Amino acid sequence: MTSPASTPAPSHSAAARPNVLELRNVSKSFINPDGKVIDAVKDVNLVVEDKPDVGEFRVFLGPSGCGKSTILSMIAGLYAPTAGEVIVRGERVAGPGPDRGMVFQSYSSYPWYTVLDNVAFGLRLRGMPRAEREQIARTWIKKVGLAGTENKYPKQLSGGMRQRVAIARTLACKPRIILMDEPFGALDVGTRLEMQNLINQLWEEIEGTILFVTHDISEAVYLADQIHIFSAGPGTIVDDVAVDLPLHRTEDLKETPRFRELEDVLLRKVQRQVRGGNVRITT
Repeated sequence: MTSPASTPAPSHSAAARPNVLELRNVSKSFINPDGKVIDAVKDVNLVVEDKPDVGEFRVFLGPSGCGKSTILSMIAGLYAPTAGEVIVRGERVAGPGPDRGMVFQSYSSYPWYTVLDNVAFGLRLRGMPRAEREQIARTWIKKVGLAGTENKYPKQLSGGMRQRVAIARTLACKPRIILMDEPFGALDVGTRLEMQNLINQLWEEIEGTILFVTHDISEAVYLADQIHIFSAGPGTIVDDVAVDLPLHRTEDLKETPRFRELEDVLLRKVQRQVRGGNVRITT
C-alpha cells in the first residue's frame, strides 16, 4: 500500500522518460442552474510512470458523486480544470487527442453505421485507407468476440455486444491511455463478469494504461493493479491500495482469502468517505 500523492510530481530531466500521466493540484468547479458554484474535484495529484513494455491498470473507487468521472473527462480533454494541470507524456492537455481513448457507461455506437464501420470510425478520421482500417477493425471485432457481426447495426445487438463494439473502436486506435467510465455499470451481472474478463485479457495484450472508474469494490479488486480511493465530493484522492494479485486473473481468484481480504480493506476505507454516496460490493 502506498500513501496518496499530496504534492505535485517533481520535474524531470530532459533525458528522463516523461510520465504517462500527471495530475498536478487539479480542481474543477461548476456553476449550477441557481448560479451556485459547486466544487466537484479539489487538489487531485496523481502520477502514472512510463514503464517500458508494460501498462498499468488504475481504478478510481469511491462513492457516487465524488468526481471520479469528472477526473476522467479532464484527462480526456473534455473539460478544462478550474485549477491545476493535466499532463500527458510531458504535454499539457488542451483538448481531446488520439493518445487518449474513452469508453462511456452509455452505449456510444453510431446507430447509422454497421459494427465494422463503427470500429473503423476513429481510423477513418485519421485518414487511414479503407482497406487498412477495415483489416484492423476486423481484427479487433474478433478480439472482442464479435466475429460475424460486422454488417449488423447497433440496434440489432445486445447491450453487452454494443459495449464490446465501443471497446473495439477505442482499442483499434491504439491510444496510450484508455479511459473507462463505469463501462459495465448498465449491464446485467452475467454480462458484466464476461466484460471484466474480456478487458482483463485485452489489457495483457495492449500494454497501455487503463484508468477505470467504478464504485463496485469487487470489480475494482478483480481488475486493478492499483486502486485510488476518492473522498466524497468535492473529490480528492485520500488513499491508495496496491492489488498484489496475479496479473492473469480468472473468476476463481475471487474465492481466495487474499481477494476477500482486499475487499474488506477497501470496504472499510471507502465507508469512511461515504456521505450519502453509494458504493457496492458484489460476489
